[in-house]
Amino acid sequence: MSEPFSTIRVERPGRLARVILNRPNIKNAFNDVMIRELRQIFAALKDDAELRAVVLTGEGDAFCAGADLHWMGRVLNYTDEENYADSLELAKLLREIYSFPLPVIGGINGPAIGGGTGLVAVTDIAVAAENAVFSFSEVKIGLVPACIAPYVLKRVGDRFAREYFLTGQRLSAAEALHCGLVNRVVAKADLDATILEYVENLVSSGPCAVATCKRLVREMGEMTLDEAGPATARMITDLRMSAEGQEGMRAFLERKTPAWAVKCSKGS
Repeated sequence: MSEPFSTIRVERPGRLARVILNRPNIKNAFNDVMIRELRQIFAALKDDAELRAVVLTGEGDAFCAGADLHWMGRVLNYTDEENYADSLELAKLLREIYSFPLPVIGGINGPAIGGGTGLVAVTDIAVAAENAVFSFSEVKIGLVPACIAPYVLKRVGDRFAREYFLTGQRLSAAEALHCGLVNRVVAKADLDATILEYVENLVSSGPCAVATCKRLVREMGEMTLDEAGPATARMITDLRMSAEGQEGMRAFLERKTPAWAVKCSKGS
């Protein structure tokens, strides 16, 4: 994390990391540099043993306005191979955030447009300011929300994806809440406090259990019921046998607070 970044900013208070899209003069639009820097920081944070949660948000009055126009201008002249390699970097970033072992909370502080909605969709919990707006606007320029589609579909389902992908219409924060794209909508002044409430909840839980919950949700949807039975039995067995699970169960039976919750409460 010592490497300087030109498109993002990272804050590290206690056991929380805040990854801030930092191009406010162009509404935090992303380009190839931001994609690369986001991949770098999430790879670094993945190895941070003290970390318990990540907040992804935007600087200024926008979350992410989608693709940077200057970057799109360069893409116009890319070869097929260059276009594919470029698009694959975005696909990899989305997959890496979606499968990140720690909880990722989206602080949607303003507009999330085009690919910016994909960054919303790959967070575990998305909290939006009531002034935020959303749009899958790719069709308006003859494109489709291809790389973000798998994650948006997991969030909103076929019914809403068909409507919003095909029309490119703009959604209010209330509409994004209704379709499931975000988990909560609050006044912009309450955004940070609401996110911290979630963080407090997360750091009071077993870190291995939280990581396993993420894997549980991610993997169960791709398993048959016959596959899920043995897999889930193995998952809970491993946790029961782990040091964290043993401590947590003993603490519950003895009406004590597990050591990892005490440490996190003091360090968050």
